Amino acid sequence: MTRKRTALLCAGALVLSSAPLLASTAATAATSDDAARHGHRCVSSPTPARGQARAILDVIERDRHELKLRAVVGRVTEHGRDLWTGAVGPSMTDVPARPDMRFRAGSVGIAFMGTILLQLVDEKKVSLDDHLSRWLPKVPHANEITLRMLADTTSGFHDYVTDAGFLARLESHPFMHWTPAEILSYAHLHDLLYKPGTNFSYSHANFLLLGEALERITHTRLDHLLEQRIYRPLGLRATSNSYTPDMPSPVLHAFTSERGKYEESTFWNPSWTTAAGAVINMNICDLARAGAGIGSGQTISHKSYKTLLNPGTVGLGTPTKKCPATVCMPQTEAVHFGISVLVVNGWVVSNPSFSGYAAIMAYLPSKDLSIAVSVTYSPTTDQSVQNLSNNIAKDLSHLLVPNQPLI
Repeated sequence: MTRKRTALLCAGALVLSSAPLLASTAATAATSDDAARHGHRCVSSPTPARGQARAILDVIERDRHELKLRAVVGRVTEHGRDLWTGAVGPSMTDVPARPDMRFRAGSVGIAFMGTILLQLVDEKKVSLDDHLSRWLPKVPHANEITLRMLADTTSGFHDYVTDAGFLARLESHPFMHWTPAEILSYAHLHDLLYKPGTNFSYSHANFLLLGEALERITHTRLDHLLEQRIYRPLGLRATSNSYTPDMPSPVLHAFTSERGKYEESTFWNPSWTTAAGAVINMNICDLARAGAGIGSGQTISHKSYKTLLNPGTVGLGTPTKKCPATVCMPQTEAVHFGISVLVVNGWVVSNPSFSGYAAIMAYLPSKDLSIAVSVTYSPTTDQSVQNLSNNIAKDLSHLLVPNQPLI
């Protein structure tokens, strides 16, 4: 069984039909009605698309066809101005996908937690080099591991989503609710892959623990912390945490073949993906807005923004006998992990993937350009590829910034 439902931010991950126009037109009307009721808008760009918008839509439609995707929802903005927003393909049978539909956003919540940590550093409430023992003394190796090592994932903790026992249980019980203690039991926290801070390996355990540490530091529940420090400042009005598998309507429905048959996975339980309180869902407009807000360092100081982009990970990622190249991945100037985000050729990236959902937010600071894509899978989609939204974002970047594309 190949597991592709992870919310992984992977430092090595970036490397049509006649229906879309009809779906886009229907989406505009339906979403406009919803916007009127809720006081904000996430609607399709005017149709028919022309000029640059037409070129973007052509890439979306071509990639949807070639990658055999069910639905693609996207938004591209420059200096906050809409270049193209829309959706092609169905959410469910006879229900067109729409830009205002919510989807699971996994590791975007991780990017939010890293940004909050840097806010607290700016406020001199913590230092990145404070040891975890100050807030979570019972965690193994807490006297050796710092907040920085959690946020840039250099702690040496195993990634529980690669544990065979965890995957078998997850496969058998997709609706199961996981507690933090149950999740961390599969991370083997006592057995580090390397001395903390000396290497790089992505581990979801780091962010589960970072979320708990943020709650202890601020004496605030994590979902409230995200609301106060991220959603409101960035204007994310269609983003929320899920303590249950439910999502606010309208919902983009997901489907997957990862258990050997093509089935709906929309409401599989996401409680295992990261810290409780940061298991978020959002729509495509919020994803693009979040990409720009996090990627430009809107809520942090210039000093912290530089740290966000490179906290010292460049040069790490040396394979060892205990940590092979697929785990301890080389961190280079071109592609490396920052504070809870991926930096790829100058783009600031987060690319969540979960149970039939895959998305990416990619922001290029030099152009103030934000690309957000969310996709769902058809029965013939190749799910051996980690996250096919990456492919679309990469193609869009080649269209829009050919001299500095995603690589």
